[in-house]
Amino acid sequence: MSQLSQKHLLGIKDITRKDIDLIFKTARSFKDVINRPIKKVPSLRDITIANIFFENSTRTRLSFELAEKRLSADVVNFSSSSSSVKKGETLLDTVNNILAMKVDMVVMRHSSPGAPHFLSRHIKANIVNAGDGTHEHPTQALLDTFSLHDKFGSLEGMKVAIIGDILHSRVAISNIFALQKLGAEVMVCGPNTLLPKHIAELGVKVELDVMRALKWCDVANVLRIQLERQQIKYFPTLREYSLYYGINKKMLESLDKEITIMHPGPINRGVELNSDVADSDHSIILEQVENGVAVRMAVLYLLAGVQDA
Repeated sequence: MSQLSQKHLLGIKDITRKDIDLIFKTARSFKDVINRPIKKVPSLRDITIANIFFENSTRTRLSFELAEKRLSADVVNFSSSSSSVKKGETLLDTVNNILAMKVDMVVMRHSSPGAPHFLSRHIKANIVNAGDGTHEHPTQALLDTFSLHDKFGSLEGMKVAIIGDILHSRVAISNIFALQKLGAEVMVCGPNTLLPKHIAELGVKVELDVMRALKWCDVANVLRIQLERQQIKYFPTLREYSLYYGINKKMLESLDKEITIMHPGPINRGVELNSDVADSDHSIILEQVENGVAVRMAVLYLLAGVQDA
């Protein structure tokens, strides 16, 4: 079996173009599987996977759990809200207790950037980063780029605008790394207050005007405003944000080309995207959801083959 170059999936920054190509190739096989009447394969029948979520999640957690069950893995779900973490137990103690139950892989979401990297230096199990603070969210970037690869065949020379709350977004950073590794040009667009100071150093274009961004791009990946991560006000009101940065059908119809709309979810309808865009033929949002299961199946399957790398 072909293997990934890494034992863990901690971030897109750490993996190679060859790794991404292998994940895509494997995901295509699994996409065929999940569209069959019998949607399970015995690939990870002897593997136990713990989903350890220290932050709320619906889509990512369900997607990983479904991917694990489609691969016939044994699944353990852990939520910090109902655990000894509330009693003061450390992250390392929590995970070591779970590993003492003979868990082979850990899928972890944590509010602290670098938490999966810390764990990877202390435990033997494979680790998949399901989002660490505002740092990275590698499987989201993989499913986003896989969805584009599925639709267009190649990302070489493609212009992708990431629009919205870039400052608080782990999706944006992972997407920038993945898109660049696959040969795409990237622009970030949003209010000045929601753009990281040194974002241009990542080799992306920076734009403050959403219409200019839409005219430039082939694909717009629209992000939600992450109010739960904002300790201060970065703009006056959601209504004002929507007025300047919300995307509606009229804006898309004014372009002299057709662009593709993406969104990692959950959508704040009427804020960053109107329903007439989210539910339109421009959108591949539901394809992203379907592809997420196949991509996560591929990641888990391939990492299971790198037990002691």
